[in-house]
Amino acid sequence: MMQAAAERIRSRLDGGLVPAVPVPFRGRVFDPAALAGYTRWMAAHAIAGVAVNVHTGRGRHLAGQVRRDVLTAWRTALPDRLLIAGAWSEASAAEARDLGADAVLAFAPKNGEPVAYHAALATHLPVLAFYLYEAAGGRGYTDAELRSILELPGVVGVKVATLDSVMTFQRVAALCSAVPHTLLVTGEDRFLGYSLLLGARGALIGMGAAVTDLQVELLRAGAARDWPRFVQLAQVLDRFGAATFTDPMEGYIRRMLWAAAEEGAIPADACDDPWGPALDSAERELVRRAVHDARAALG
Repeated sequence: MMQAAAERIRSRLDGGLVPAVPVPFRGRVFDPAALAGYTRWMAAHAIAGVAVNVHTGRGRHLAGQVRRDVLTAWRTALPDRLLIAGAWSEASAAEARDLGADAVLAFAPKNGEPVAYHAALATHLPVLAFYLYEAAGGRGYTDAELRSILELPGVVGVKVATLDSVMTFQRVAALCSAVPHTLLVTGEDRFLGYSLLLGARGALIGMGAAVTDLQVELLRAGAARDWPRFVQLAQVLDRFGAATFTDPMEGYIRRMLWAAAEEGAIPADACDDPWGPALDSAERELVRRAVHDARAALG
C-alpha cells in the first residue's frame, strides 16, 4: 500500500515546482491573515504543491498550534495539490498525516540509524528523503546508507540541497540514476538550472517562495528541451538566487519574505523571521532590486 502511495507522489512531483514556503511574522507574532493572503497568491501559480513546516518555514521552532494552523491553511488553499510537511520525528509525521499532508520531507537526527528512521516515517506517509550536507546544518549519508533508504517501499526519492557542493550533487545524482523508481528532487537554489541538467526531475526549494512563475517556466522549458528559454531563465534565476541565498545564509528566509512582499504576496510589514539574523534596510533594497531585475530581464 505505501509503495503504491509513494509512486503516486512520485508521479505528481515529476516535473513540478514545490515552493518551501516561509511563515509571515510581525516581530515574534505569527500573522494568520498574512498567511491566508499568501496561500491565495500561491494558489494562482501552476505549482505541483508546497512544502510546509520545513526549514524555510522554521518547522522545528514553531509552536505546536501555529504549526498545525500553517499546515491546515495550506491544505485548505491547495486541496488538490501536493502538501509535503517537514518531519522531525515519527510523531510529527503522524501529525502531518492527520492534518491532511500527502507526504513528509524527512529531517533525520544526526545520531541514530538513518534507514530505520526513514522506515518508521514511512509507516505514516510517503517519505522524501533529504540530503542536506553537514556544513549546512543537515546530515549527509554514505552511498550505502542512501541506497538503502531509497530502496524502502515508502520512499519517493531524495531532495538534495548542498548550496555550494556541486560534487556532492553529482555523486548523489549518479547514485539515484542507478536505483530504480527513485526521483531526484533538487533543493539547489544557487544552481537550479544545472541541477536539472544533472537529472533532477522536480524542485523543492525556498527560492520558490517568490518569482514562482519563472521557476515553473524553467522546469517546463527543460522538460520541453527548449534550451534557449531554459538558459535565459536559468541565468535570471541564478542572479536572483545570488541576491537571496547569500551570507549570512540563515537570512535567506527573511529575504524570501521580503521578495514575496515585493511581489504583493504578503504585507510589507509581515516579513519577520524570529529565528534568523538581523538584516538591515540596505539588504532589503538589494532583494527589492533583485525581484525587479528578474522581472525586467524577461520583459
